[in-house]
Amino acid sequence: MRGSRAIGSSEYRINNQIRAREVRLINDVNENVGVVPITEALALAEAKNMDLVEVSGNADPPVCRIMDFGKFQYEKQRRERKARKQQKNIEVKEIQLRPKTDDHHLGFKIRDARKWIEDGMKVRVRIRFRGREITHSDIGRERLARIAAELNDIAVIEQLPNMEGSTMLMVLAPASSDKKK
Repeated sequence: MRGSRAIGSSEYRINNQIRAREVRLINDVNENVGVVPITEALALAEAKNMDLVEVSGNADPPVCRIMDFGKFQYEKQRRERKARKQQKNIEVKEIQLRPKTDDHHLGFKIRDARKWIEDGMKVRVRIRFRGREITHSDIGRERLARIAAELNDIAVIEQLPNMEGSTMLMVLAPASSDKKK
């Protein structure tokens, strides 16, 4: 049903789009007028230079409200924009290692992870095993434990190390502000 709608159509029926013979009317100051014929409701809305908007079409009779529909749509869009602005978008960065990665390079990776976590991002640490390395998954667990220990002042382990095929994963998330203090 959603895809069949016209581009400019809204989810509300307004004025002459309302098909019912009688409607339950709510006026512009939120008072319940009662059940009235659609012609009378349209006349009341036009007298106040406002729109008649079907708020609940599933009710019997449908509930309609007298309001300025343009202002209503604008307020609704404003609320949605404000909600989107307040929504926190967390990015997940990834560090890839091998069991044979030496301590020097591991230091670079930990430094990058620290910077990302301080910026509020989550960090996924992935250790890739190739060939027979998979038999030494304990080395991978030790590496992940070391990384978690070095970052435990600013991060918490969100997902414990676990094997997924030939890789071992762990997810670190920024610690709450209480723990940082």
